[in-house]
Amino acid sequence: MTGGPHPAERRRTLTIRARLTLTYAGLVTGCGAVLIAFVYLYMRFVPIYQIEPLTHGTHSGSGPEPIQPTTGTISIHSAEDFLDNLLIASVSALVLLAVLGGAVGWLMAGRIIRPLAVINAAANRASTGTLDHRISLDGPDDEIHDLAYTFDRMLASLERSFAAHRRFAANASHELRTPLATTKTMIDVALADPDADRAELRRLAERVGEVNRASVETVDALLDLAEADSGTAARVPVDLTTMAHDVVAQLADEAVAVDVDLTAEGPPCVALGDPVLLRQAVTNLVRNAIRHNVPAGHATVRVTTDHDRAYVTVTNTGPQVPRESLDALTEPFVRGAGRTLTRGTGHGLGLAIVSAVAAAHGGTLALHPNADGGLTVHLDLPRPAGAPEPAS
Repeated sequence: MTGGPHPAERRRTLTIRARLTLTYAGLVTGCGAVLIAFVYLYMRFVPIYQIEPLTHGTHSGSGPEPIQPTTGTISIHSAEDFLDNLLIASVSALVLLAVLGGAVGWLMAGRIIRPLAVINAAANRASTGTLDHRISLDGPDDEIHDLAYTFDRMLASLERSFAAHRRFAANASHELRTPLATTKTMIDVALADPDADRAELRRLAERVGEVNRASVETVDALLDLAEADSGTAARVPVDLTTMAHDVVAQLADEAVAVDVDLTAEGPPCVALGDPVLLRQAVTNLVRNAIRHNVPAGHATVRVTTDHDRAYVTVTNTGPQVPRESLDALTEPFVRGAGRTLTRGTGHGLGLAIVSAVAAAHGGTLALHPNADGGLTVHLDLPRPAGAPEPAS
């Protein structure tokens, strides 16, 4: 679960920046309206004004008698008196707006930071190593929702990565412990036989050497996987077509030995990457196509290009591969027929190394089961800028 549909699939509403802008503008406008209304009402209804003549003296008798001030009236003798009264009203309105604005701002800030508090709590929980929770934030589709969705995707990715690493550590320990235990057992049996002759000891040495060779291959494959996972692959132009033909020629004897027809085809193609890692990836793909095949089967290596991408497609016959098991095939120590301890069928790191090489080059590895058995594997790699287009 990753927090609901992707933001691109949701109906986009106003962004949080637009909503904050409208909120601030509305708050300022509302405060101004309240200020004007308060000052107007105060000046209009609260005091009772008595406007007196600007000149003082005895009434001459002509004209109406001036109205005498009454209780609660404010006499205005000059413009300064009016401005002083206006200042009192304005300050009173300002105090009222400060209290009202603080209360409204407190409520608005709480609504804005509430999702951030949820994200912070999820981050604190993740820092303890718990990665099975998700934020699944509801509400408008804005920047905070996008942040929560990205955080959920990160948690899901980390959970998968840590689970894969735990499986890798367990499988690697098992793969390396098995030959050590086998070697110890063979040596103990030989030492327990006091009548062992030179021929038996020689056979023991050969068997120990074979087990040791398999262990060295496993360790070398682990080092290749670590190098591919480091993400420090060199980026130079590599003749991918020539490399594919070289690999096919190198593994031709192994294909003949198991009665598999191995071919390579494709136009000239230049990819961008590390020559050593790319050769290791192509070799692993071709070797898998040979080993996980059937007698009188075939395996084809096809190199193609498309604008700025180069593709290596390896298709082979073989037993049926369940579609639900494809993702597991790129995990370390998983073999075509499932995890097995059978020696001579590979160390189970081939596709894991190819997947890591593809990721290190900004490419992808895709596996598709064939309807009549076997696999079709696509290795997608970048091409150097300015590389010639394939001939039509």
